[in-house]
Amino acid sequence: MSDALAPAGEELEALSGGDAAWERHHRYVEKHLRRNYSATLTHGVFGMTGFRLIYAPTIIPAYLYLLTGSPAAVGLGTALLQLGGTISPILSGARVESRSRILPYAIGVGSLMRVMILVLAIAAWTLQGTTLLAVTLLSFLLLGFFSGAQRVAFQMLMAKVIPIARRGRLQGIRNMIGGLIAAGLAWLAGHYFIEQRWLGNGYATTFLLAFLLTSVGLVALKFGIREPDAPRLRPVMPLRERLGQFGELLTHKGFRGFLVAHALAAIARVGLPFWTLYVGDRLGLSGALIGSLSLAFLAADTLSNLAWGALGDRYGFRIVYVGALIASITGMMLLVLGDGWILHGAFVMLGIGFSGWMMAAITLVLEFGEHEDVPMRLALLTTVEGGVSSIGPVLAGLAIAAMGYAPLIVAASASLVASLAIMLLRVKEPRELA
Repeated sequence: MSDALAPAGEELEALSGGDAAWERHHRYVEKHLRRNYSATLTHGVFGMTGFRLIYAPTIIPAYLYLLTGSPAAVGLGTALLQLGGTISPILSGARVESRSRILPYAIGVGSLMRVMILVLAIAAWTLQGTTLLAVTLLSFLLLGFFSGAQRVAFQMLMAKVIPIARRGRLQGIRNMIGGLIAAGLAWLAGHYFIEQRWLGNGYATTFLLAFLLTSVGLVALKFGIREPDAPRLRPVMPLRERLGQFGELLTHKGFRGFLVAHALAAIARVGLPFWTLYVGDRLGLSGALIGSLSLAFLAADTLSNLAWGALGDRYGFRIVYVGALIASITGMMLLVLGDGWILHGAFVMLGIGFSGWMMAAITLVLEFGEHEDVPMRLALLTTVEGGVSSIGPVLAGLAIAAMGYAPLIVAASASLVASLAIMLLRVKEPRELA
């Protein structure tokens, strides 16, 4: 067996003990690796391209601000997007941890997530006023709900079909290609779709494009993946009883410290949708500015992915997480101290930090503790992140409306520094402990 396919941690221990189920699992993974790698990459490229048009901290905040003229409403919309993803990861984790095959469930929740994007487009074209705002906010809530469920299912699926030593490079290539396309499309959306009101409503046109791209990726995954049966499963148990076992996950010192560090970093992420408005107050918010800031953020996010992925595969993803926090702190400093094009430089550093943060978070969490606990570790991490990210935007929007951007800048910067301190002092690289 090649080094790239060699199991790590408890997988190696199981194999050395002659575990026939693990042996069959790894033979299957090796046999179908090329096909599964290509299908996962294709799904990721189209998915990242479409979803980054939605989740980039530029287009949605500007759209909500256009509908309401209120930073508080921007905070509410962002909070609903995150609130939906707070409960669903736990439900999703409980569903997949006792399933031998995850792909059908992943396709189901992925499809519903894409339907919500289509609803955003149709609503933007056909509705007005309070009705449009209400449908948009409800769509954000449901989009977040299905997004949280999808995140657990798809990361668990990747953990089954892609060996750990290949995941960083796969995510780096996926994010780079998808992000480059998304950066170009975001610039195009700002300068042409939105500025020139293509098809009567540039935001609706952008949402429709995101729906089409993400749907192509889902079809590629559906017909491309060859999924093995799970080598080990947790027995089916009532959800209430399983939730009572969350405390067992926190007995792992490394995972416990990482969870706290990630929650603190999520506080800083709350500010991302508002930085576009902050720069817009200083430079004048326009379609062209939205396009150029989107390009700066997404291009930096994209181009840094290969470096983050290669670094994580070679040295582990703890160092990626630490580097991402340092990049984000640098971006915050440029945002506060800079002017003119330096503000675009701030979005570059924030994009670099965000890409490393996301890649490291979804990969590190797979490596703490036992294999069969992966779904619930993912669920707990996503729920904590979603909880912070759902409350924070509302508070941030109200604070900005009352006191300006200074309190949010201070809170975001302090939480990043605290997260960095915990990662350096309390969290060790899990591969060194395996």
